[in-house]
Formats: sequence, structure tokens, C-alpha cells
Amino acid sequence: MSRAAITVDRDFTVGPVPRRLFGSFVEHMGRCVYSGIFEPGHPAADENGYRTDVLELVNELGVSVVRYPGGNFVSGYDWEDGIGPVESRPRRLDGAWHTVETNAFGLHEFACWATKANVEIMEAVNLGTRGVDAARRLVEYANHPGGTYLSDLRKKNGAADPFGIKLWCLGNEMDGPWQIGHKTAHEYGRLAQEAGKAMRLVDPSIELVASGSSNRGMPTFGAWEQTVLEHTYDVVDYVSLHAYYEETGGDTASFLASGVDMDLFIEGVIATADAVRAKGRHRKHINLSFDEWNVWYQSTREGDDQPTTIEARGGWHEHPRIIEDEYDVTDAVVVGTLLNSLLRHGDRVAIANQAQLVNVIAPIRAEANGPAWRQSVFWPFARMSELARGEILRLSTTADRVETAKYGDADVVDASATWDEASGRIAFFLANRGLDEAADVTVTLRGLTAGRVTRAEVLHAPDGADRFATNNEQNQHRVRLAPLTDVATEHETLRVALPPLSWAVVEIEAARA
Repeated sequence: MSRAAITVDRDFTVGPVPRRLFGSFVEHMGRCVYSGIFEPGHPAADENGYRTDVLELVNELGVSVVRYPGGNFVSGYDWEDGIGPVESRPRRLDGAWHTVETNAFGLHEFACWATKANVEIMEAVNLGTRGVDAARRLVEYANHPGGTYLSDLRKKNGAADPFGIKLWCLGNEMDGPWQIGHKTAHEYGRLAQEAGKAMRLVDPSIELVASGSSNRGMPTFGAWEQTVLEHTYDVVDYVSLHAYYEETGGDTASFLASGVDMDLFIEGVIATADAVRAKGRHRKHINLSFDEWNVWYQSTREGDDQPTTIEARGGWHEHPRIIEDEYDVTDAVVVGTLLNSLLRHGDRVAIANQAQLVNVIAPIRAEANGPAWRQSVFWPFARMSELARGEILRLSTTADRVETAKYGDADVVDASATWDEASGRIAFFLANRGLDEAADVTVTLRGLTAGRVTRAEVLHAPDGADRFATNNEQNQHRVRLAPLTDVATEHETLRVALPPLSWAVVEIEAARA
């Protein structure tokens, strides 16, 4: 049995839990929008065409903010195509995902859906094929009360009140050669600075996200952030990070240690942002928006091949199936560790968006004219969103180590925790990266006395199944949380036994010692 010893102290905290950490992402890509959140004619569709079965799962997932409309899609998107009478909207070719965009769903439809889903909107502007003028016009259309051409046009199109969008992304992955309108760091930095300035002149209350590196492996990583922030530091509030992980070449140990890479990525961007702050003698800190992250099998799993090129699909089509990964137990454990990494850095990672919400590498799957269900990765997100309240606790962990080819040695037990003084509860989020061994975890509380266990649940391979077990349309509840019984509290100690390859949540009552 592996062992881990964790110490927490009531007075040693990282900071408050940022609610925007539990964000998601809706892009006009594949079936995320069409037959995902929006399917007029579906048996569960409401009067607006929104799937209420999906909305119920979104509410259960606990999503706080949703980034829209992309992603790569936004770098070739004209926002004006998605407003006005639907029958008058143009059909366009989307070069990002090689599909036909009908524009039956646009800003008004998304804003209405966001209200029903009780989520904040995080809107992205096109800095690929467009720029300053289109960005400022969109802010005026969305946020100005009235009395101008664009704000009155919004009213004419059915929205009397402003959408009041506060979070705005200045483009998407502009460091990537795959991006429509790809730019150098200097080109993008100047454009983002001018676009952000113009947008703030329309609405000074908005918050802006500069486009950072698409992943830590980009050849320009670090230098890109430095150059972009040197141009934009005074006008932006956040810089973005994107990261996707997958198991390749049978290297399961490295895959399970993906959170180590996320830690390094976050800490590297913080260091770069703070160096620019020092050099420029700026007063404020730039925080981080990890606005795309997930497990994504870009090296396609055998049997899951979904053609992504025009030729392979036999031409241009509306919302074809694209990267609809079916997630297993291993993927859920990794997602749990990625959430731990984000939470541990919650003093600087103020926003995070799991990509994407429905169908496309998503925690929720939905079939056209059919059911919607939870994937395995749904559960860590939903429980952490529900129970992570109050202050993030700073952990001191001593654990057995596992050797990985990519990231060196990693703790076999990965953890994060929060303390909510208002409710008198501590929530622990624990992952056992060991494939074959259970893990014995001892938590020592300082400044707190442990009371009764109020929640103890675990996700691991179901009886008779292996780590590749998944949920699908035919068996929607195979992988889910189950009661975790081997949990005990005594005075200032919590003891937990984690099954091999598992993710668990343990919440206990705690009083000040």
C-alpha cells in the first residue's frame, strides 16, 4: 500500500476560491452547439430550442462561466452574422473546422441560454481576420444601454436590456500557425493593446484577457507572454493558458502525472507576468485565465476515428461529429488532478474553462433526438464545483513517489483542499495515481478539530471492469461516484484509504481548535 501524509493549517491559505475557476467552453465546433445545447424539435427542447435535458446536466455540473463562440472558430467569425432575423442570416464556410456554419445560433441565442443556465458569459472577439473596429462595435452592441445605432439595433433584434458582458478574450491562440490570422507576438501585442483600449473606451467596466501560449510546448512559450504583456500590461487583466493531455505510447504514468505539467505551466506564466510587472514598474498583478484545458486524444484512439478534413467527410457539412472523445476512469482521475492544480493556484488562476461543454471533448454527451448523459469526467468537476467553498488551504504533502518518463517523480497521491468557515466544513479532493496499489492517506489538521464526515465518495473502476470503463448511450451510469467507506476522523486527524487509480472527495465538519 502506498502512503501519503498531508498537513493543513487553518491560517495557511492560498486565497478565496474563485468561482470562475469552474468555467466551461461552448464553441461553434462539431455538435457542441447544434444538437448539443440547441436542438429545436428535440423532445426535451423548450420554446427557444434549448435542450432542457442538457441544461439540467449543466446546472448539476455547476458551471459558473462559459467562453463563447471560440476557440479557433472565432478567428474567422463575423459577429454580425449571428444577429437579426434567423432566416436572413448568412450561411458561411468555417475554415477552422471545415464545416458549414448556418448562424441559426448567435449572440442573442447564447445570451438567452446563458441566463437559463445561470452562467456568466465570457465573449471572445476576432483578432484573426478582423480587429479594433469590429471589437469595439461588438462591445457597444452588447453592453451599451441605448441611444446609439448599435445599441438600438440590439433592441430592434429583441434584447431591450444590455447583455452586460464583463469578460472578453482578445482573440484566440494567436501564437499558433494553425490559427486564421496567425501573428507574431509583436503584431498580436500591438493589435490586442489597441483593441483593448478601444473596447474600454466603450465600456470601462469590462475585464480583458490577452491571448497567451497555446501550450507549454510552443517554441515561443515564455517569450510570447513577455512580448505580449509588454504591449498590453496596462490594458488587460489576465493572460490565457491552454493545455490538453492524453495517454500516448502506453505511458500511463506520465499521463496520470499531467497535473505536474499544468503546475509548471502555471508557475512559468506567473513568473513571466511578474517579471514584466517588475520591469515596467507596474502596480497591478496580471492574473491567469486557463480558458482551455482538458483530456483530448489528438492522437486518435483506435476505433474512434472521426474525419476532420473536408475530403475525408466527402465535402462541407453542417455540424459533423468532431473529437467526441469517450472518457474512461483513467481520464476522470487525470481531470481530477488538473482541477487540483487549478485550485492550488487559485490565488493567480482566477478563471478556468474546461473545453468543451457538450459532445466535443466534453463532460456531457447528447445525441440528436436522443438522450443526454454524464461522462466519467463529469464527476470530479461537479463535486469540486459544489464543495470547494471559502478559502483554499495550503497543503504540505509527503507521499510515496511514482516515476514518470515525462515529468520525473510525482506524488502518488495528488490533493487539494478548501476550508469554509461559514459552514464549518473542510473539503478534500484526492487522487490516487497508483494503478495497482491502494493508498493510505493521513491528514493532520492544525488549528482545527475534525468532526463527522459529511460526504465521502470515490470514482474508480466499477466491479468487474478495468480502467478503460466508460459511460455511453447504452450504459450511461457505469462510471460514477460511489460511497467511500474507509474514512475516519479523530481529534485532529483524518484517515482515508483510496482504492487503486481513483479520485475521491471527502468533506468533514471542523471546528476551530
